[in-house]
Amino acid sequence: MTKQYPDWATTPLMQEYYDQKWGFPVHDERELFKMLTLETFQAGLSWATIWQRQAAFEAAFANFNVATIARFDETKVAELMANPDIIRNRRKIEATINNARVLLSYHRVGKTLDHFLWSFVNGQPIEMNAGHDTVLPASTPLSTEISRQLKRAGFKFVGPTTVFSLLCAVGIVNGRLS
Repeated sequence: MTKQYPDWATTPLMQEYYDQKWGFPVHDERELFKMLTLETFQAGLSWATIWQRQAAFEAAFANFNVATIARFDETKVAELMANPDIIRNRRKIEATINNARVLLSYHRVGKTLDHFLWSFVNGQPIEMNAGHDTVLPASTPLSTEISRQLKRAGFKFVGPTTVFSLLCAVGIVNGRLS
């Protein structure tokens, strides 16, 4: 029997991502920030476009070290804008730096992105029970509420669609084929 993949996993790279990463619960703070950043850059683009550049994003964004990114200045923004290996969108770059600063302020008072995100589901993934023909929604009331709370905290580029994509990617919402 041939393994079933969602419609977006059409290449070996995307099938590997689905097999090894997508939808599995993530609690690692760096990995959560990485996925938030990559989902931010995905807005308006395909996930395949972003994922095939994830190593370049890691290099460009200091392996997603929040403290390092929080110190990025206008010179670093100009350097990133000149980097042909990533998506060169000033608003998304500036949002990533802003989000690192907000998250760093969280860390300084003992809060984490992990606790924040998982608290909305009491630490347990929401099961979508997706079948092969299931089309996941662009957003949900949950992603809308988390988006609102992230924006209230000062995060940027975290609309309901971006947040829903993040929730699925890090396993808070389990949209894997059943």
